[in-house]
Amino acid sequence: MNLGYACINLTLSNNTPKITTNRSMVKKTFLNKGLDYASELGLANCKDLIKILKWNINNKIKFFRLSSEFFPWASEYNLQDLKDYNQIKSVLLEAGLLAKNNNLRLTAHPGPFNVLVSPRESVVKNTINDLSMHGEMFDLLGLERSPYNKINIHCNGVYGDKFLAMNRFCENYEKLPNSVQSRLTIENDDKSSMYSVKDLMYIHEKIGIPIVFDYHHHKFCDGGMSEKEALKLAVSTWPKQITPVVHYSESKSYHESNSLIKPQAHSDYINNIPKLYGIDVDIMVEAKAKELSILPFID
Repeated sequence: MNLGYACINLTLSNNTPKITTNRSMVKKTFLNKGLDYASELGLANCKDLIKILKWNINNKIKFFRLSSEFFPWASEYNLQDLKDYNQIKSVLLEAGLLAKNNNLRLTAHPGPFNVLVSPRESVVKNTINDLSMHGEMFDLLGLERSPYNKINIHCNGVYGDKFLAMNRFCENYEKLPNSVQSRLTIENDDKSSMYSVKDLMYIHEKIGIPIVFDYHHHKFCDGGMSEKEALKLAVSTWPKQITPVVHYSESKSYHESNSLIKPQAHSDYINNIPKLYGIDVDIMVEAKAKELSILPFID
């Protein structure tokens, strides 16, 4: 079992100068400064990734979710168009080798605007473009084309008919490049009207992608299954040779004894690690305090 955190290292982001992989810009700046500035920010993000990975290794953290913000406004260009592309390739390859040589698992969780179930062609096209960029970046890092280095998404919509929506997911999955298909996973939701692990088995049985079990989400969308049942079902969808990933967070409302906060909201820290029922998994902790939330649990 490995514990991981997502995207931002708070310790390093408080450094001067700040160490981050989330340098970005508003659309107006992008239009004014163009590709050259996007390239500079992207390269700086890639260089800082190496610093974050080294920090993780030094602190015995073997699991890390990459930011989806490495390349500002990446939907507006191809990575090869960036003036620093060759240097970006070199830096990312170095980062990937560093992770591989130190058994540091890297994954990604592209945002909620990625909607393969959408009935709108433009939304699906944008989703394919964004996921393809993630796949390309993972290839530049030299990461496995397998769910070990997963690219995880939600269905992100029902559109009045859950099964029609899931069928669209499966149809649109076939339009993705292998760099994405081979790494794609899908996660259960935190609203009762959305997708439980039980629902997502329909997608798994059609196209074979693994299901990521989210403990916190399951509390709000259990599909009539216990935590243990849903966890075991999700884990059963993973290739035997790859350690499954689960997501874990705790309720901010509970932590702060504040009923005005949505119970789905994530707490800053966690009090415990989840019950594993004897199953070996890697746990991505989705807490607002990032690496600070898991350090007390690292051996």
